[in-house]
Amino acid sequence: MNSCSRSNPFPPHAISQPPVLKPEQSKVDGLVFLGLSLARKSDKGHPESATHQIAFDFNDIIDRNYEFLASTNDDGWLVGGGEPGPPKSYKLPAKDSAHVEIMRIGTYNPEWGGISEKEIIEVLKSGKILIPQIEVLPTQVVANGDSPPELEIRFDMPYGPDFVDMTAELPPNWQLRFIHNQLFKHFYNPSRFCPGAFHSTIVRKAEFRSEKHKDAYFAMCEAVLKKWKINGPRPLNATAVDNRSGLWLFTDRTWPNQFFPPNFLPPYDTEEKRQIILSYLTEEWDEKTLSWKKAVYPEKKSDSSIGFMEWCGNPIEALLGGRGAAAKPVETTKTT
Repeated sequence: MNSCSRSNPFPPHAISQPPVLKPEQSKVDGLVFLGLSLARKSDKGHPESATHQIAFDFNDIIDRNYEFLASTNDDGWLVGGGEPGPPKSYKLPAKDSAHVEIMRIGTYNPEWGGISEKEIIEVLKSGKILIPQIEVLPTQVVANGDSPPELEIRFDMPYGPDFVDMTAELPPNWQLRFIHNQLFKHFYNPSRFCPGAFHSTIVRKAEFRSEKHKDAYFAMCEAVLKKWKINGPRPLNATAVDNRSGLWLFTDRTWPNQFFPPNFLPPYDTEEKRQIILSYLTEEWDEKTLSWKKAVYPEKKSDSSIGFMEWCGNPIEALLGGRGAAAKPVETTKTT
């Protein structure tokens, strides 16, 4: 038998690439994107971290003491102020880079499939893209499909908008889909895509100490998310008196270099504004077919009656059997 005709004992794996708009014209991969900055300086993190929002302290959902995780990649924690480096931590020192991508651009070089920085800035400053006052609510902390996984905090729309009642409350995080769809309908550069659901990566290559520790970590996160939910969506302002909850242009996740303030301001309950908003929420981009399709949303769940401890109780110690765990019932014997 000719050696060239032998079957390959190691068949090639399917090649996966980002769902860019025109793969054959996307020449060079890059990290330029439009999105939200969730960075917040912390005395636990890198001293040069910037603060772009004070609504959420992501130190509440990370594990700096490695109580639940055994290891991560060398970047360590990307949020909560970033990594301070030795002697506080022994990961690579890095500033907080918490962010949510809304549209990946790739590069500033159109010949590589990107868009020039000048064009992006001109479009965003022209008012062609309506930027609402962005108020967000973290909805989940999840492990993605990588092995070992990345841990992500998600900003999903938990239910769809009411397309009939113009006075109905808009769902949390509607602004992200609203901006995303406008950007996707305006820019058609070959490297354009959105990397999955709206999320901020917390840490990469997360290895848990055990399944029990993994369950305890996510239970801790769920308790924090419930507390945030009580306050509802929050604007991403750097101080209590700011009104700068808008959009950022990033050259990469560590370099948010251009800010675009809101130009489509509240209230959003007038018929004119509500029709504009709903017109951009009727569709969603299909990454598989690279085309628009009718948006499908989860149904709104009715709030069940739950007690305060169910909302705010922290079940971590109970799951790990530590102090604060529910006491075991005392066995008694019946005497006669």
